Amino acid sequence: MSYWSGSYGGWAPRKTAAERRRKAEREMAKLRKKGHAVSPVTIEGRTIARTFWGKAWCDNLERYSDYENRLPRGRTYVRNGSVLDLRIASGEVEALVNGSEIYRVAVQVGAVPKALWKELCSDCAGAIDSLVELLQGRFSKGVMERLCRQKTGLFPAPAEIKFSCSCPDWAGMCKHVAAVLYGIGARLDERPELLFKLRQVDEKALIAKAGKDLPLAQKGPGEDRALASDGLSELFGLELGTSTEASQPDATAAPAKARRRRQKPAVAVAPKARKRRAGGGRKKTKAKPRAKPRKTTKR
Repeated sequence: MSYWSGSYGGWAPRKTAAERRRKAEREMAKLRKKGHAVSPVTIEGRTIARTFWGKAWCDNLERYSDYENRLPRGRTYVRNGSVLDLRIASGEVEALVNGSEIYRVAVQVGAVPKALWKELCSDCAGAIDSLVELLQGRFSKGVMERLCRQKTGLFPAPAEIKFSCSCPDWAGMCKHVAAVLYGIGARLDERPELLFKLRQVDEKALIAKAGKDLPLAQKGPGEDRALASDGLSELFGLELGTSTEASQPDATAAPAKARRRRQKPAVAVAPKARKRRAGGGRKKTKAKPRAKPRKTTKR
């Protein structure tokens, strides 16, 4: 709440959650009108995070006594829709939070040390089968505990987080920063791969060693699964050949017409028929009848 400088002095009346939401919607509409594409954090109900990665992020924040006093007010702000815009990049988060006015919040998160990341990958090797399983948080309890281990897990400790806000609050962590930190957990519900981007590591490294032993790494069917061409010929009654044989005809083969002539069965021809055939195209002429001899009478 803010100080109210009216005629009687004192504090301004506290705004309800509905009033804060309406104000947040008006502010987002103004930003969109100015051409600023906003990505607000929307919370359904009172639960900020519902999936493994979002819950683990929020639980990690609440473990540290450094954040104990300021985090509750941040929860109220993020539930009311006060985080108008939140963008996660490599090693940093930028956000706009609606308060007495719109405040800019910046959060820097250190990268996972190389030695620690190598140790994490080694400890998880063979226990995570796929990237889908990793991003959905579907793995053994031992892997979950290893990734979420305080100070030596994947999630940052307070010493690895730096933040700033444009509000006039003098506290080390204001309610606007706290709202953004919870907003990160809500955003990881939707896109868990952003955690690895924020910590500047490659999530695929956690499954690289396990992937080499998967059956999908083999290429093509095994020998016992392949069906020979002879078997196909017997099955369908067809003569099958390779594509190279079909595309490259034999140069020594006889012409197709000659092959067809050879394939015709021989037919016996009678001698007279042979003579007639030998005559070729001569035109047959009808033989003239012989002249009858004249009768002579004796004188």
